[in-house]
Amino acid sequence: MAQRYSMDPRVDDLLCAAVEGETLAGGEILCLLEDAELSALGRAAHDRRLRRCDPRHVTYVIDRNINYSNVCYVDCSFCAFYRHKQDEDAYVLTREELHRKIEELIAIGGNQILLQGGHHPKLPLSWYQEMLADIKSSFPQVHIHGFSPSEIEHFGRLFKMSTREVIAELQAAGLDSIPGGGAEILNDRVRQILAPKKVSADRWTQIMEEAHSLGMRTTATMMFGHIETLPERVEHLLRIRESQARTGGYTAFICWNFQPGSTPMTEKGGEELARLPVSSFKGSQDYLRMLAVARLALPSIANIQASWVTQGPKIGQMTLFFGANDLGSTMMEENVVSQAGVRFRLSRKEMDAMIRDAGFEPAVRDNDYHLLSVEESAEGDG
Repeated sequence: MAQRYSMDPRVDDLLCAAVEGETLAGGEILCLLEDAELSALGRAAHDRRLRRCDPRHVTYVIDRNINYSNVCYVDCSFCAFYRHKQDEDAYVLTREELHRKIEELIAIGGNQILLQGGHHPKLPLSWYQEMLADIKSSFPQVHIHGFSPSEIEHFGRLFKMSTREVIAELQAAGLDSIPGGGAEILNDRVRQILAPKKVSADRWTQIMEEAHSLGMRTTATMMFGHIETLPERVEHLLRIRESQARTGGYTAFICWNFQPGSTPMTEKGGEELARLPVSSFKGSQDYLRMLAVARLALPSIANIQASWVTQGPKIGQMTLFFGANDLGSTMMEENVVSQAGVRFRLSRKEMDAMIRDAGFEPAVRDNDYHLLSVEESAEGDG
């Protein structure tokens, strides 16, 4: 007898098709978001994950999030991290501070840094080039996963260059790959409300595809649960899927729900949220639903990464049965989400225990999802 997931025949047919790797239409993805039982989504997403990825291992990378500066003039209403240049706690890291952070990462077996900042209005291109070259010459073993399409667009405007030229210059200086930051929801209605100074949805994917054309891999992200509608979530998934069909350059998809603490959107006494047409934040159940649907809707992206840093380790462990095959990072350092009041941390031992207790084997990976160690990932404590 064929596997059945849902008592609803239409939903069940869609889940069975997605598990087989069939491409769902936008309306079909929306049906799953609206009508599928959470338990049915979880079972189907898990079955798809077991077919699409290594069924035995759950991976993670040992990296450090380094925010080289918090100076930014984009003024996103969902961000609690940014500062203006005149603010007392505005900063730009010195080379000495940067080296110390990387040395601490290497001491615990780390192999990658996530390097991001704001849209600084004054730093010249040479500052970024020298920073990348310095990291590569001092720490050649470290993979630099850095910047974002929005930062790259900012550089292009500031330095009067095309974004492709900017990427090429940063790549030549030492940049290895680009994270999917700044995607939020790839719908221009949402973007005009949340972050009108950031790139449009089309420009986000165009910049990523420029990086892919230069041989650089990237990730794709999604921040949901704020003002978007469910159809706008579907639009986001379709844009990522269509971009992947054109280039094949995305290594992973990562989604997380909006963390409202201390952000401008909520610091105004709820006035900004209250005037918006939709407020879709529903917590961990919504997160697991979105994660599972992403696994089923994106058959061409092998790796679906969990965001335990926003959900905590217990929900993080549950993601391994809702389509996730990767737990991201041990999060030696994280500055953006923590500014919104969410501060989860895991050591390597805790990460390994969480994976083993779920019935999988932990494996340390690199940015391209090549396994670096399996047995050794049980050693050490970050």
